[in-house]
Amino acid sequence: MSFKSIVRELKEMKDGIGNISRRGVEGKHWRRRTRSYIAPDQGPLSGALQQGQWANLPPELLLDIIQRVEESETSWPARNVVVFCASVCRSWREITKEIVKTPEECGRLTFPISLKQPGPRDSPIQCFIRRDRATSTYLLYFGLTPSEGQSDKLLLAARRIRRPTSTDFVISLVADDFSRASNTYVGKLRSNFLGTKFTIYDSQPPYDTAVQPNSRSSRRFHSKQVSPRVPACNYSVATISYELNVLRTRGPRRMQCTMHSIPISSIQEGGTAPTPTSFPQPFDEQFSPSPCLRKKDPVTDICSTSLSEPLVPVQGSGDPLILKNKAPRWHEHLQCWCLNFRGRVTVASVKNFQLVASVEPSHNVSAVEQDKVILQFGKIGKDIFTMDYRYPLSAFQAFAICLSSFDTKPACE
Repeated sequence: MSFKSIVRELKEMKDGIGNISRRGVEGKHWRRRTRSYIAPDQGPLSGALQQGQWANLPPELLLDIIQRVEESETSWPARNVVVFCASVCRSWREITKEIVKTPEECGRLTFPISLKQPGPRDSPIQCFIRRDRATSTYLLYFGLTPSEGQSDKLLLAARRIRRPTSTDFVISLVADDFSRASNTYVGKLRSNFLGTKFTIYDSQPPYDTAVQPNSRSSRRFHSKQVSPRVPACNYSVATISYELNVLRTRGPRRMQCTMHSIPISSIQEGGTAPTPTSFPQPFDEQFSPSPCLRKKDPVTDICSTSLSEPLVPVQGSGDPLILKNKAPRWHEHLQCWCLNFRGRVTVASVKNFQLVASVEPSHNVSAVEQDKVILQFGKIGKDIFTMDYRYPLSAFQAFAICLSSFDTKPACE
């Protein structure tokens, strides 16, 4: 029996299925739910009830099994088996979390937290975005191009919400729940009135040691409206600025991204980028709520543009990482601006861009790092776009930057 069959059988027995004929349904579970969560910790139950019979396997045997499964299942949907291993019981989950590396180390996406961790340094993670004009939704999938069988792995989803003075893109882990009170909410993108400046808000601080804000401006909901287990804070982690095109000259848009949560030292030799290891721990109901939920203030509307969410300072004392457009070249024969997308972009569009680091000589960044494309985005068909990102950006940050390109910018074109 293969390791995949063993893990599926363990998952079926854990859930009380008991019928091996349902393996086919379990195999398609990831397609319907479009998410892969680790089984949550249970309450203070007895060890036998909490762990189950599969927790009694020798640690050496369990470690070997999970290691071989992790090494053999390197792509989706087969990699869903690794998630099943973490869903068996607590001991399985802890060992699986120790074995599975971050995207920066292994170049693979496994758990939801991987979407907020930096990408690999060597080769980019290749994704694509599907736009639905009717519902104003944008779906980020893992893979080179859309497959014919609609079996692509959904990573993130966003919905555009137009307001009188701004536009919001609410980002979620699933495509059917964009509520900011949901535990699938991961952040948002907000524009100004002209669509020339955008702010990326994260639902959690980029580093685990960040202090939770306790100001009234960071509260998203009244404590009576939201379960105390739902985090209720936004963190401003980046700003995106588009240059005004006053003379209405032809050419690609010019943009600049200031990553407040990523220091410039991350792309220096030996540098590291903030890497969260888990989502914020839920508030325990038996303890008092967070300071930002404790005061009995009137309900504050999250849509209000007067709210100023806390800005996440750069870790350390260095300057923040700034990304800029890679300068295109004018093609005399084609009479257009061109960039080398290495076959990943096939349709000319004003939305197409490549971002590289904007550094000063004093930053001591190598020429190789300065020329490296950190994020590229471009059109390949009607409502289909590719997105390739790498270290030090995460999938969430890259997706938010690309979403800014979809907003209307009459002053920049």
